[in-house]
Amino acid sequence: MSSHVLTLLFLLLGGGTTTAFQQPQSLLRSKSIINNNSFLTTKFTSKTATTCSTTRSIISSTKLSAEESSSINDTRPQVFATGYSTNPTSLTTAIEEATTAALASLPTATDLQYKIDLAIVSTSSLYDEPMSSIVPNIIKVIEASSGLYGYTGLNHLVGCTAGGVIGSRATTANASSESSSDDNKRECSPYEAEASPAISVTLALLPNVDITTFHVDGEDVPEFDGGLFQQEFGGIDGTEVWKRLVGLGSSSNDDDASDKDSNDPIFMMIPSPAFQNNLDDFLSGLQYAYPNGQTFGGIASTVSSLSRARLFCYSEGGNNSGNVHGNGCVGVSFKGDIQVDTMISQGAKPVGGVYRVVATGRNGPGGRGMTTAEEDEAGRSTIGAIVLDEAATAEEEQMMEEEEEDENDEPMDEKEAKQASLAAEYAKSRIPKPPLAEANFVMRRLSDDDQAFMRRALLIGLERGGSLVGRTPNELARLAKGEGHRFTVRQVASAGMKDGSVTFPLGSVDIDIGARCRFFVRDGEFAKKEAKALWMGYKKKELEGSLFGGMESDDEESPSLNPPTGCLVLPTLDRGVKLYGGKPGYESGLVSEFLPNVPSISGFFANGVLGKLDGTIAGNVGVSNENMLHGSSSQYVVFRSKTKRPIYSPYQAQQDAINAAAAKAEADAADQELAAEDEKRSKMSKSSFGSENEAAPRSENGELIVKRREVHSGRALSVSTVEWSVAEKTAKPTSALEGYMWEKETQVDRLRERTPLALLMTNCKAAMSDPTKPRPRDWIGPVKQAGSNGKFVIIPECKRMEPATGSLRKRFDVSKLVKQLTVAGASAISVNSDGVLFGGTMEDITTAREASNAAAVAQSLDSDDGVVAPPILASDLLLYPYQLYKFRLAGADAVNLVVGALESKDLLYLTKIATTIQLQVLASVTSEVQIEMLTKLGPGSIHALVLSNRELETFDFDGSGEQALSLLKSEALKAFREKHGSDVPILVEGRVGLIERDGDNAGYIKALKENGAFGAIIGGGIAAINDDSVAQSLTSWAM
Repeated sequence: MSSHVLTLLFLLLGGGTTTAFQQPQSLLRSKSIINNNSFLTTKFTSKTATTCSTTRSIISSTKLSAEESSSINDTRPQVFATGYSTNPTSLTTAIEEATTAALASLPTATDLQYKIDLAIVSTSSLYDEPMSSIVPNIIKVIEASSGLYGYTGLNHLVGCTAGGVIGSRATTANASSESSSDDNKRECSPYEAEASPAISVTLALLPNVDITTFHVDGEDVPEFDGGLFQQEFGGIDGTEVWKRLVGLGSSSNDDDASDKDSNDPIFMMIPSPAFQNNLDDFLSGLQYAYPNGQTFGGIASTVSSLSRARLFCYSEGGNNSGNVHGNGCVGVSFKGDIQVDTMISQGAKPVGGVYRVVATGRNGPGGRGMTTAEEDEAGRSTIGAIVLDEAATAEEEQMMEEEEEDENDEPMDEKEAKQASLAAEYAKSRIPKPPLAEANFVMRRLSDDDQAFMRRALLIGLERGGSLVGRTPNELARLAKGEGHRFTVRQVASAGMKDGSVTFPLGSVDIDIGARCRFFVRDGEFAKKEAKALWMGYKKKELEGSLFGGMESDDEESPSLNPPTGCLVLPTLDRGVKLYGGKPGYESGLVSEFLPNVPSISGFFANGVLGKLDGTIAGNVGVSNENMLHGSSSQYVVFRSKTKRPIYSPYQAQQDAINAAAAKAEADAADQELAAEDEKRSKMSKSSFGSENEAAPRSENGELIVKRREVHSGRALSVSTVEWSVAEKTAKPTSALEGYMWEKETQVDRLRERTPLALLMTNCKAAMSDPTKPRPRDWIGPVKQAGSNGKFVIIPECKRMEPATGSLRKRFDVSKLVKQLTVAGASAISVNSDGVLFGGTMEDITTAREASNAAAVAQSLDSDDGVVAPPILASDLLLYPYQLYKFRLAGADAVNLVVGALESKDLLYLTKIATTIQLQVLASVTSEVQIEMLTKLGPGSIHALVLSNRELETFDFDGSGEQALSLLKSEALKAFREKHGSDVPILVEGRVGLIERDGDNAGYIKALKENGAFGAIIGGGIAAINDDSVAQSLTSWAM
């Protein structure tokens, strides 16, 4: 026998120095199912320990029934929040830092959620302070922070010491904006501390989840024999024994008849190293009691093999005199609105070909004639001889060659030479051989590192049960497709020195003749590929909504799985930098890469991990996806809710707070600017535009006397190099109207300097002749149509402010307002575009037209009835034809002339030009004299007459509304109708909708209608009501 094989045999039989990652010979007779290299190094004699809350916890007070949840619209999110600390000296300080960081990542407490449901704690075993201080200190920090975060206590806690700690910190808005774009943003930044002082605290809010914590001592676990021992325990149901161990027996008041048909619980377990001797029975018993249950977890560990692992278990209101344990198993069960997805990475690279077992060590055909029960048990776990499975090996090699072809361009002659050499070597494997002899043959083709590993430990993977039809043979390709592992890798426990056979831990596996197997070695680079492939398969299954146990969705267009809320990473002690090399944090970083929206990543480095190899990824593959202990592996556990609960993001919450603060600061600044603007315009209308003590001059007919100001007066003039200015003699207007006119004249003069009238006329003419440009719409037609059935027509007006009262709205959004009015059914809309007294702009006209068109199109798509975009009336102080051309190009359909500011010749001139450029004209009057001026115009020049309650001297309103009523009854209006026709609508403006009569603002509207008014233009009245009530008000006023 070669020296390689002798060295291997020597090590496998217990020779040499035992390392922290070698399997002790004493474990050969362990009943625990051991996968890979479970490296327990210390064994303790367990005594019965005090259990948490007498093996059951107080059910979380935040659990609501379905009826309660529905009646109060329970929208509490499921949240996991993690904090960590690497304080090297003080455990107390580290606890405070980690717990505070976790609290800061939780949403603020509410009346429905004022206690934290669960804390998961892992701490380094290097701290000198007693571990008994962990639970009370965490509770103390939570209670002390109640004034800041609102949480008053903790319901449950589980945890352990560990040789390494994994934690994370939620990404802050500032850090994210500085480090990456929103597309690459990750909700948290994970951290791994191996063999150094650190603590990780994860706080969970789990609404509508029953939570029970438990501690089970090893001596309390009976031997599992398939449930046949029920008579030994007084004839009770065999499952009841196991349920009581975890506090979920029939005596538990949370397990009533209504729960019998519900889903089985999910168990998180943290055993002590000594509990491994009872682990097989415990896992089998729970699987028997809860066939559809899930189990995950990891064995507690320490940095040094000389120290003793500690377990933590706490439940509020329970028996917590001993919340720290040295032996047994602590855990927590979940039942309700929670789903857990698990998967395990073995980190083992296949080497050599695929083999079939042709001889085992058991009695019977192919056996070795063993007689005792103990020898027969060993025989069932022994491989006597293997032979190369040429078909399976060829299939595997073909896939590997295809992958290598994609990665490199190796010359064809070299490929053929390599294949010929490989075929020659495999020809020698067609003869059945002992596993050790074949292992020696396989080692020759391996690298020095792989050979060194095989001399230290022999790993053999046994093909898992279930049909492989439609499955991929290559391990990495299978994982990337979400098909699960092909082989379960186990470490050989002993070898036959004479016959070269290999034996796995007794009772861990039954080997059948014909089973496929393969050799494996540990390799960091392959482990990286395997972990990445595993997560790729997980994401594929997640996108398909086909994770085992995933929720079914009634909505075919929405995914059936809710987003993840947290992730646990549980690697064994020989992974991390020992396996991957480089900096710590590879696995947690990989989780963050594939789950960027998960706000919590935590865990610990364990002595082994518990659960099904494929977990929920590939489902149950035959009978080979059983719960078992896996060594030299990593387990990933993803939490999510079953129902459509909202997702809480600490980053988004902080971003929202920042945005809210910025919006408030912006709003405050806007309010201050608005207040200053109000004050400025109020002064302009009350002080600057007229004498406070003297009445404005009027003519014999009672009309205000207004003078035009020379727009160049008082402005600097330049001739050559000499510049001077001439002071204006009339320095102050005598009325608000006169001051308004002067400001408007100056404004128009400035516009002329930028765009001459000739250019404006040319642009307007071009727009009129271009069929692609929008044309003015009929404004008066829809108004008449709306009032054809005798209804009082309401024309809403959009304006920012009134000179007498200030701003009408804090936030004036003309686009939003016009869309609301369009949807509300307005037949036409008035937009005040004056920037002197009313805060408008010419752009408001264009915006209003576009918004009304967009709203009409959207409304038509949502309704079978067509919706017509309401035409736009431009309301401004019109003094020059220049302004008419500006309104035509801006998109106005009609204009409103303030008759009190114009002479008869101006009225005639402006109405003719408006008609020429296809704009309809409305005229606003405040007196009978002004109506008489309009009567002199030709029929058809005025499309609607507006009777105003405005006082032109102060630009305030007649609060009684009698001014418009008296004009409705006047002889001047009667003469106007006789001249222009009775079909010209008579509208009223000024405090309509605000003026009350008979205790109701509708009373004044009724009086207007009774006296012959066709409708009203309402601006301030619309601004005074809630946006949601616009449609209702328009309907109620249109009596």
